[in-house]
Amino acid sequence: MNQNHPIPAVRAVIEDKEGNVLLLRRDSTDSSEGEWCLPGGKIDFGQTAEEAMIREVKEETDLVCEEVDFLFYQDNPPTPQLPDHFITLYFRCRVKGRLKLNRESSDFAWISLQELKQYRITFRNDLALIRYWSEQKN
Repeated sequence: MNQNHPIPAVRAVIEDKEGNVLLLRRDSTDSSEGEWCLPGGKIDFGQTAEEAMIREVKEETDLVCEEVDFLFYQDNPPTPQLPDHFITLYFRCRVKGRLKLNRESSDFAWISLQELKQYRITFRNDLALIRYWSEQKN
């Protein structure tokens, strides 16, 4: 995409009853094919961050957000692997429904902090998850 300004994006932290977080394996996408990330994506023009979060969760997982709470933001400047500059807003989402992946994902996993290193995670979502789990303990 390579642009001259940051792209606003959202990512969902969705936990199961055991406190594991949902990751999706990217498929049929322009970047980070086969790598793992939190559900989410770009905020569309005219859309609030919360609306984008609800839309992205529904599109990618078919789950319905019942509650959306802002956690923190992450500034992701360009790197050789990820040439776009993203400002990502992270939300904790409480959801209902049955998980059903769309064409953008080939698999999903519910992971704990101890399992994080077993996954090739993109978009610096691993750093966000480490922060999330460390802040949950405080």
